[in-house]
Amino acid sequence: MAEYDRMLIRGLSGGEWGNPGYISYAAARRATEDGIEISWYPNIFDRFHQVRVYLPKRHFVRCVSCITADEKPRIFVKDDWLNNLYLRTYSVFALVDAVGVKKALAEDRLSADRLASLQGHIDDLASKHTDLAFVSFADSLIVKTNWSVGTFDTDVQYTYEPEKIIHVLPELEKAYLNTLGLPIYAVVSQGYNEFYHHELIHRSVSGNHISLNSLGLPFAQLQSIESAARKAIRAGEHDPAQLYMDDHFFRSLRMKFEFDKDKEPKNPYLAPMSSDPGEYVRSSFSRVIDNLKED
Repeated sequence: MAEYDRMLIRGLSGGEWGNPGYISYAAARRATEDGIEISWYPNIFDRFHQVRVYLPKRHFVRCVSCITADEKPRIFVKDDWLNNLYLRTYSVFALVDAVGVKKALAEDRLSADRLASLQGHIDDLASKHTDLAFVSFADSLIVKTNWSVGTFDTDVQYTYEPEKIIHVLPELEKAYLNTLGLPIYAVVSQGYNEFYHHELIHRSVSGNHISLNSLGLPFAQLQSIESAARKAIRAGEHDPAQLYMDDHFFRSLRMKFEFDKDKEPKNPYLAPMSSDPGEYVRSSFSRVIDNLKED
C-alpha cells in the first residue's frame, strides 16, 4: 500500500503512473457481514473467463480510490489469500445422464451385458483422455477436469481448457447409443471448489474409497441447473435440450468471432453460494463444437 501511495502522489504530481504489486481484475457483487462476493476475471485476453469467489473479511485490508484522477477502486488483500487464488486447483464438472432409463427398465432393455459393454466403452474413453476423470453409475456419470491460473513467477501455469470436456460429450453419446440405445444430455459448470488437492481423484490403498477431491458445491450447482431445467420443461417454458451450461462456463468458451453468445437461449436458476441468480444456456453438442474456435 505504501508503494501504491507513492505512485498515486507521483502520478497526481505529473509524474509517471504505474501498477505496483499484483493486480487481479474483479467486480465486487455484494458485501456481507463476513466478506465480499466477487466476480474474478483470471483471463481477459484470449477468452472471457469469470469465476465466482468469496473474499472473507479477515483477508480484506482496505479499498482505496481517487475519483478526481479516474483511479478506480482497488481492494487490497492479504498475500496468502491472493497467492492461493492463483496457485490453487479449480475444476470443470459435467453431469451426464441417459434419457429414457425408466422406459428401458420397464421394457427390460438394460441387460447386464449391455451395462458391462457401456462400462468398457467408458474405460476406453478414460484411457484416451487421461486428463479427465470419469466416475460412472449404471446409467449416468460425472466427468471432471482440473485447471489452474498460475503466475509468471511460479511453475503453475494457466491451464483452463473447458473445450476438452465439451469435445468428449459426443463420444459419450456414441457409447450410450451403441450399448444401451439411449441418448444422453449433459449439464456443465466450472469454478471455485474449495478443495486443495491437485489430483483429479483419490483412491484409498484398499481400493474401496474413491474421492473426487471436491466439496459438494459444484454438484449442488449442477443439480440446481438440472432442477431448474426440468421445472422449465414441465412448465412449457422450453423444450428439452442436449446441453445445459452455466452462463459463466459458456461465456468462457473460445467461440468463432461471428458467433453471438448473447443470442443463445438461456434461463435463470438459483446459483449456490451466490446472492445473484445464475443463468443456464441451452444448446446441443454439435452447435457448440461446430462454433468453437480452432486452436
